[in-house]
Amino acid sequence: MPVRFVIALALFNMSSVRAGRVLITLYALKLGASPFTIGMLAASFSVIPILFSWASGRWTDRFGARWLLLLGIAGSASGMLLPYFLPSLATIFIAGTLTGLSMTFCNVSLQNLVGLLSPPERHAKNFSNYTLAGSLAAFAGPLIAGFSIDHAGYDWACLIVVAIALVPISMLALRGGGLPPGSGEHRPAGNLWHALSAPGIWPVLAASSVAQVATDLFQFYMPVYAHEAGLSPSAIGIVLAAYSVATFTARIFLPGLISKSGEHKVLGYAFVLAGFSFVLVPLFHNASLLALASFSIGLGMGCSAPITMMLMFTRSKEGSSGEAMGLRQTVDNLTRLVAPVLFGTIASGAGLAAVFWLNAAILGSGGLFSRRRVAARLHD
Repeated sequence: MPVRFVIALALFNMSSVRAGRVLITLYALKLGASPFTIGMLAASFSVIPILFSWASGRWTDRFGARWLLLLGIAGSASGMLLPYFLPSLATIFIAGTLTGLSMTFCNVSLQNLVGLLSPPERHAKNFSNYTLAGSLAAFAGPLIAGFSIDHAGYDWACLIVVAIALVPISMLALRGGGLPPGSGEHRPAGNLWHALSAPGIWPVLAASSVAQVATDLFQFYMPVYAHEAGLSPSAIGIVLAAYSVATFTARIFLPGLISKSGEHKVLGYAFVLAGFSFVLVPLFHNASLLALASFSIGLGMGCSAPITMMLMFTRSKEGSSGEAMGLRQTVDNLTRLVAPVLFGTIASGAGLAAVFWLNAAILGSGGLFSRRRVAARLHD
C-alpha cells in the first residue's frame, strides 16, 4: 500500500473536518448561540481527543487502522447530518463532539500509518507530505464551508461536508484492506504514566508541547496585537496568511534540511528562529514588519510538527507506535486547553508583550535543549 494513499485519505478527511468545524460554529451563531456557548462548542472539539487519543493509539496497534478510520469518518459524517434534519443547538453540539471523535481516531491512525508504510530513510519526506496535506486542508476547509453557506445555505452545506467525507469512506471500503493489519494481541491495559515512562519519550513530548503552545498563542494573540496596533482587518489577514505560507514553504524544504543536519539540529534552529521572531513582534506596529515576523515564526513552527511526529514514531516500542502517536496527541490537546488559560492570565496582568516574550523564552530554551542533545551525541 503506497503512503500516498494515506496522505490522500488525510487530505479529504481533514478538509471535511475543517469545513465542518467552521460550518457548525457559524450555524450555532445563526441559531442564536452566545459567546459562552460558542466557547463550549469549541471545547467539544477538544474534550474527546483528550479522553481517547491514547486509547485510540492502542486500538490501532491491536486492530489496525481501517475500521478505526471508518468509524471516525462515518461518525463525523453522521453528526453533520443531524443539523440538516434537526437544526438546533443540541444537534450542533452532537456534531461537534462527533467531529472531535473523528479527529481522535483519524489523526492518530493516519500518522501511525505514515510511519508504518515508510522506510526509515523516507520518514522525513513522508511526514512532511502528511503535514502539507494538513496545511492544504486548513486552507480548503474554511473556503468550502464559507462558499457552501453563501451559495447553498446552512442545511445544504451540511450535505456538502458529508459528501466530502464520503470520498475517504469509499477509499477505505475499496482499498482499505491493503492497509497494515493490527497485531491482534491483547496487551495489559497499563496506564498513561506507564506510557510516559518509556525511554526517550519525555523530550519529544516536551518539544511537541512547546511547538503547540507557540502555534496556539500565535493564532490567539497575533490578531489581538495587530488590532491594537491599528491594522485593518485586511492587513491582519495578510499578517496571518504570511504564517500559513511560511509553514507550507518550510515543509517543502524540511526533508532536505533533515538529511543535511539531522532532525534535532533542525528542530533546535527552528525553535530559536521562531523565538527570536516572537521577541520582535511587540516592537513592530507596521503591517509589513508584522507580516515578516509572522513569516519567520511560520518557518520555525512549520518544521516542528513533522519532526516531532517522526521522532515519536521512531522512539516507540515495536508494535506500540500507535500508542506513542496517541500519547503525543493527548499531551498536545492538554496543552491546548491549559496554555490559553495560563497565558490569558499573563496577558491580563502584564500585557500582550509579556506573552510574546515569555513564549520566546520557552522556544529559546527548547532550541538550546535540542542543540545540546546534538552536542551530546557528537561527544559520545
